[in-house]
Amino acid sequence: MQLKSLQEADLKGKKVVARFDFNVPLTKTEPRTITDTSRIDLAIPTIRMILEKGASKLVMISHLGRPDGQPNPKYSLEPIAEYLASKLGIDVILSESAVDNGIKNLLQLPETKIVLLENIRFIPGEEKNDMELAEKLSQYGDIYVNDAFGAAHRKHSSTHGINNFFKGRAFAGLLMKKEIDSLSTILEKPAKPFVAVIGGAKVSDKIKTIEKMLVMVDTLLIGGAMAYPFLKAKGATVGKSLCSDEDVSLAKQLLAADKGGKIQLPKDHIVSEGLDKTAEVCHGVSIPEDKMGLDIGPDTVRAFSDHLKTAKTIFWNGPMGLFESKSFAKGTMAIAHTIAQTNAFSVVGGGDSVAAVMQSGEADKFSHVSTGGGASLEYIEKGELPGIQALKYGV
Repeated sequence: MQLKSLQEADLKGKKVVARFDFNVPLTKTEPRTITDTSRIDLAIPTIRMILEKGASKLVMISHLGRPDGQPNPKYSLEPIAEYLASKLGIDVILSESAVDNGIKNLLQLPETKIVLLENIRFIPGEEKNDMELAEKLSQYGDIYVNDAFGAAHRKHSSTHGINNFFKGRAFAGLLMKKEIDSLSTILEKPAKPFVAVIGGAKVSDKIKTIEKMLVMVDTLLIGGAMAYPFLKAKGATVGKSLCSDEDVSLAKQLLAADKGGKIQLPKDHIVSEGLDKTAEVCHGVSIPEDKMGLDIGPDTVRAFSDHLKTAKTIFWNGPMGLFESKSFAKGTMAIAHTIAQTNAFSVVGGGDSVAAVMQSGEADKFSHVSTGGGASLEYIEKGELPGIQALKYGV
């Protein structure tokens, strides 16, 4: 069944309940302010379209952080409500609770246009996919829109159960549709050569993604801390680099499964005695005992870039080093710049890689920057997510 998109929806005079992913980073000190607004900014086109299509009311649902089913002022959506109001130029009313008795009264008032429900994860039933909570949320609207791709891999009341009450009246928001279309292109019909870049920390976290990529891609470039278990599995020394025995064992299995020699590993490194110590180039594959690898070296940047320049499809997940530190950011930034200059269909997914692409200033040159993190990896592994299935077929 095809996903029904927001463009098809008749919203004139209708109340709309919409699930967004406003799970943005905030400062740790009061007053808590948003440090990266990109997740909210990417939702604005969906909000504007709902209003332009003549919806009478818009009730927005989101989570923030992990408050464990308890109200916690640290995770209040107040900064999000203020930011949305300034971006949209419309009052955004923040409710006291997601199932506050006063919400229905509020929706009766002619001057009320947009209500943001307080953090849905303050309600214990949300993460249990509680149907009673889902039904209460459904009573706020005639139409349901899900634009929260980043939460679509969760079977929660506001992403999954709520679809039970909107049979034939549930739609994918613009961001959700773009996420699915972009990731489906990679899964179903990637133009060849297809090159994937996988970085980050633990092999165990991404083993299913790597297994899937080994089947799909022509070349698999592995960098960052992800590479050290593979290098150790091949007999190289990795010094004090991040590298668990479990990951070395998994890396051995993946190398054995790589019959076509698709896996490409670093040829050199940027190393240091510690995170706050001087960075230096380590020529060759093995890292000295007293050093740790913290970025890919210049020879590896050149080799990886050569593979990427010939690609027609690129998927990138995970940085090439500790890019948050200027001393160890060159590899990740170089990969971002190389991908940005190709004509390939390029998708970047995963929180750290998205942050790195934003930092590089090249985000607008990628075909798609996924907001999903864990959701984008799970979609690639399984080809489907619970929240998307529920949106298509109901619960």
